[in-house]
Amino acid sequence: MDRFRNTGQPDWDWWGRIWPTPGETLRRLGVSPGDRVAEVGSGNGYFALPAARIASPASAYAVDLDESLLAELEGLADAQGIDNVVPVRGDARDLAALLPEPIDVALLANAFHGIDDRAAFVEGVAGALAADGRFVVVNWGDRPREETVIAGEPRGPPTELRVGPEETRRAVEDASDLRLAREVDLPPFHYGLVFER
Repeated sequence: MDRFRNTGQPDWDWWGRIWPTPGETLRRLGVSPGDRVAEVGSGNGYFALPAARIASPASAYAVDLDESLLAELEGLADAQGIDNVVPVRGDARDLAALLPEPIDVALLANAFHGIDDRAAFVEGVAGALAADGRFVVVNWGDRPREETVIAGEPRGPPTELRVGPEETRRAVEDASDLRLAREVDLPPFHYGLVFER
C-alpha cells in the first residue's frame, strides 16, 4: 500500500495564483512569532519558508520524504537569507522521533486527501505537538475538480480524493485528543482547520 498518493507538485507560480501572500495565510491560521513550526509534506517550501520568517527566531522544520525537494528548499532558504528553516527527511507517522523538540504548530497543506492511513498520520502529528500545540490542516474543498479552475485548467486532486472540512474534522478527532478550535475559509478553493487539545 502506498503511504501517500501524491497528486503532483505544482510550481511556485501556480501556487502564487491561489496564495499570492502565503505568509498572510499562515498568520490567519494562527502562526505567530516564536512558534516552533513543522510543515509536514513541505515540498520545496512554499509555506515552510514564510513560516520560518514568521516564527523566527524559533525553528521551522520542513518535513518531507523527497530529498530532492528538500535540497531545493535549502537552496531557496540560502538565497532568501532564511537561516531557521530545518529540512527533515522522514515519515510524518514518526514525527516526534524526527524532531529534536515538541512543536507549537504542525501544518499540513494540500495533502490530507492523499494520506491512506489517516489515523496513524494524525497520531504521529499529535505526538509531536507541545502540550498546547496546534495542528493546522489546509486542504482543497470537496467541490468537483472541474470547478477549481486556475489559469484556464481544472486543478487540484481528483474529485474522488477530495475531503471536506467535516470529514477532515472527524478523521483528526477520532484519531487523537485534538479538537477543532476554528475553521478558516481560504478562497477561492481551500479551507483551513485549526485543531487544539
